[in-house]
Formats: sequence, C-alpha cells, structure tokens
Amino acid sequence: MGKGWDCMPSKNKFPISESAERPVNQAEGTDVTGSEAEGSKKLRIFIVFYSMYGHIESLARRMKKGVDGIKGVEGVLYKVPETLSPDVLEQMKVPQRDGEIPVISVDELVEADGFLFGFPTRYGCMAAQMKAFFDSTGKLWREQKLAGFPAGFFVSTGTQGGGHETTAWTAITQLAHHGMLYVPIGYTFGAGMFRMDSIRGGSPYGAGTFSGDGNLVNQSWHWPSTRASTWQ
Repeated sequence: MGKGWDCMPSKNKFPISESAERPVNQAEGTDVTGSEAEGSKKLRIFIVFYSMYGHIESLARRMKKGVDGIKGVEGVLYKVPETLSPDVLEQMKVPQRDGEIPVISVDELVEADGFLFGFPTRYGCMAAQMKAFFDSTGKLWREQKLAGFPAGFFVSTGTQGGGHETTAWTAITQLAHHGMLYVPIGYTFGAGMFRMDSIRGGSPYGAGTFSGDGNLVNQSWHWPSTRASTWQ
C-alpha cells in the first residue's frame, strides 16, 4: 500500500517467495533525521520509455520538463533495451540514436520513487520491446519490490483511432501484478480535453501523441506538467 494520499511506496512489502529477503530499511544506521533527509533529497520519477522513430522520446523529454518543474521532484530519463537486430532496424529505416539517454536495467527500478512508462502502440497494446522489459522483472515481482510505487503511462499511435486508450489500459496489468499504483490523468486537464478545433492526443488514461506521417510529433496535449502534478 502507498503511504496515504502522497502515493509514496511503502517499505512494508511481503515477498511472494518465502525465501526472499525482506527489504532493508535504508534509513537504519544513519544519523540523519527524517525531516533532514526529506529536505535534502529530491523525489525521483523515472521516465522509462521505448521509442522507435522518436515520437515517444520527444514526449518523454516534455514529461521530464514537467516533472522537473515541481519543487523537490526530479525526472530521470531511461530507455528500455532494444530487442530487434541492427539489420532489421536498418531495413525499417529506424534512425540511429545517440547514447545521451541510458538504457535502464531491471535492478535500477527500485531506486525510483515513481514511474512514467512510455511506449508506442502495436495493435492496441504496448510495443514488444517494452513488454519484454516488463517480462524481465520477475525477480522484483517475486520479492514485491515495486509494490506501492505510483506509475502512469504515455503513448504514441499512428492515427486518432489507433489506440490511445487501449494501449494504456491494457498495460495496467503490468502494474497490477507488481502491486503498483496506477495514476491516470482523468479529466484534470479541464475544458482543454474537450476541444475539437485541432488534432489532440492523449486520453484520461494517459498523455499521448500521434506519429501520423511523421509531422505530428509536437501536436500532443501539453500534459507533462499535469501528469507530474499527480505526485505533489
């Protein structure tokens, strides 16, 4: 369970495996008081994403800008590992990326205070690369290391009917099995969510953007700061 309305991960997690070790309270053995620690350490929201053609990466960077705009909170960008071979990526004309954003390992997930997971759609569900990463978190699941952590989604689809809602809500199963707390946008964006004067991505389930013909990358709603505010 999270700690009240702040949705902070609880330290009291019970491992599924009886042989698994209970999490160690990192505050033990230190001379730093709770108030001093809270005042000096920022909450870290890991923005973990997979992006093939750059649309999700662009939205992830906007997410980070929103998160960083909240006092005491820091957004940290991570990519998940690619599962396709270089030859296949070349045939698909996938642009090469620089190494600015690191690839996250499963063990690093426990260092976060919350998550934003981003991925493009594949037939209404998350891309296989992101699913493969979730599939590799079995050890964390057995020990319930992620139970109580808040998490939300942001997605990219090719068209307006391409799965902005289904891509997010079919991903909720990943959070449920880990005991994580799903944090949707809802309709907190207000009247802007009902405007029909332009193409707008996203849904109550999470922020979103359209890839279309490649020219719609900046047409998503301005939701990063709204999403980030759910952890205030």
